[in-house]
Amino acid sequence: MDALSDLLRRSRTGNANVRQLIQTPPWSITYDEAPPLTVFAALGGRAVLRLDDRPEAGPAELSPGDIALVTQSGRHTIADDLTTPPQLLIRGRRKQLLGTDHDRHADMATEVAPRTYGDGGPGATTLLRGMYVPQGDAGRRLLSTLPPVALIPANRRTGAALDLLTAETALDEPGQDAVLHRMLDLILVLALREGCSRTGLERPTWYRALSDPAIGAVLDHVHTDPARRWTVAGLAAVAGMSRAAFAARFAELVGQTPLAYLTDWRMTVAADLLRDGSGTTVAAAARAVGYQDAFAFSVAFKRVKGVSPSRWGRETATSDH
Repeated sequence: MDALSDLLRRSRTGNANVRQLIQTPPWSITYDEAPPLTVFAALGGRAVLRLDDRPEAGPAELSPGDIALVTQSGRHTIADDLTTPPQLLIRGRRKQLLGTDHDRHADMATEVAPRTYGDGGPGATTLLRGMYVPQGDAGRRLLSTLPPVALIPANRRTGAALDLLTAETALDEPGQDAVLHRMLDLILVLALREGCSRTGLERPTWYRALSDPAIGAVLDHVHTDPARRWTVAGLAAVAGMSRAAFAARFAELVGQTPLAYLTDWRMTVAADLLRDGSGTTVAAAARAVGYQDAFAFSVAFKRVKGVSPSRWGRETATSDH
């Protein structure tokens, strides 16, 4: 399994949902307490996105077919124009109408079809909004590599996936939530690919590393089998490079030494095993990531995470429930 697929799988983004918004200008919707990862796609018309709690990120303008990935923002506003006054505030499952024209604003919160809200008048803008709550340490690791907002311009590959997701959003059939979740996963992966490979956008270190045949192969092996007794020499052999050349190339692309990355990834896997509620013991987590000595594992875990593995298991299990 390649490293990006493994990271997405371990993020366990199972609690995703999709909504379609159809709004006639002027319109403005503010999301408070937003999830860690939001996907906006403009299907028709234009929109502008502002991160209210990250003003340094600047606004992002969406044209038809564009996709925006929003992370590191708990409050953001999307509107037909940044000068449009706020009209609807959404906090969790609650909707609060703002301003004086409540009759018109109420239409913005009205469900007009399955998973579809708005008025649908002439000249309306149509948006898709997908929401994720990536779980565990792997989820945080994924989000930490992304900018606060990444804009992916319209293109053929994401356009075809958006067309299919739009059609499925309007249906209400058995298993629909599962279908929408998997299609939203597809949109996310395509958007990550396009955003990272497009010239002019800053590429996360992991993408630059995955794009390198030698280092990408090493990362795939480490993610596939983190418990193996890896050494720098063994990883260099996978890369087909000398030990010195491999170590220098790995550090340049990944930003860590090979063994530092290996340790960090092992602790990420172990942290999620200890928090998943299955009752995994410290000794079992240690063996799962290649440590036969639970004491040595505990020392490494505390060095990376700042707390002992037993304390981590207790505290994260409490915070997740």
